[in-house]
Amino acid sequence: MNFTDMLRGATAQNNSLLCVGLDPEPTRFPAGMLGDPRKIYDFCAAIVDATADLVCAFKPQIAYFAAHRAEDQLERLMQHMRANAPQVPVILDAKRGDIGSTAEQYAKEAFERYGADAVTLSPFMGFDSIEPYLAYHGKGAFLLCRTSNPGGDDLQTQRLASVDGQPLMYEHVARLAQGPWNKNGQLGLVVGATYPQEIERVRAIAPTLPLLIPGVGAQGGDAAATVRAGLRSDGPIIVNSSRAILYASKGEDFAAAARAEAMRTRSVLEAARG
Repeated sequence: MNFTDMLRGATAQNNSLLCVGLDPEPTRFPAGMLGDPRKIYDFCAAIVDATADLVCAFKPQIAYFAAHRAEDQLERLMQHMRANAPQVPVILDAKRGDIGSTAEQYAKEAFERYGADAVTLSPFMGFDSIEPYLAYHGKGAFLLCRTSNPGGDDLQTQRLASVDGQPLMYEHVARLAQGPWNKNGQLGLVVGATYPQEIERVRAIAPTLPLLIPGVGAQGGDAAATVRAGLRSDGPIIVNSSRAILYASKGEDFAAAARAEAMRTRSVLEAARG
């Protein structure tokens, strides 16, 4: 089963557009785990178990593991998700972007070492930095397009005078991903929930690509506006929330509180879809 099939299956089975981002920060862990990076796996596994029937995807952010020398815990977490939530695709949020043999190694890391179903990538270095990931048939690759951070304006909204029609850079990335780069139907785009009008613009350019949409929750993105802008019958969306769910409680009830917040967010998304 390829990534898109897994995504559609989990979306239907769990009646959900929600992705839970796994960004473990030990200084925000609940009592008993607080400040202990050795507890990263335990914390994330508890979140996964509490929300697995509420999500269409999980998205571990690799930097939060690597910064604490917890790559082995990420490997265990990936195995845990595969064993306990096999129907839910896992997107490794790595934002890699390099060429040639280096990209091949990053692809091997994402898909062989960690067993991810998809990965996030930077398209800045061009198609030859993306191609090695597409050699893994059935795996997904989400290209950064119109990101949720304010600094995205520095490059993504600049006009390309040398391209026909003089599109903005993010528009050009969307066209490439929908068209010539998407040779095997493996590509998707990352667009931020903080820019719903630009989500709609990306969707117009790339009507069928899956959109990974961070920025709902702690970053202030409007969940309902996100769904209206991005969701189409043949164009799936994955709406990510991380901190608002992970750190819904600092107490021993953190997993139950995470589940409650995930249920609330899923309901908002479903109401917008309906």
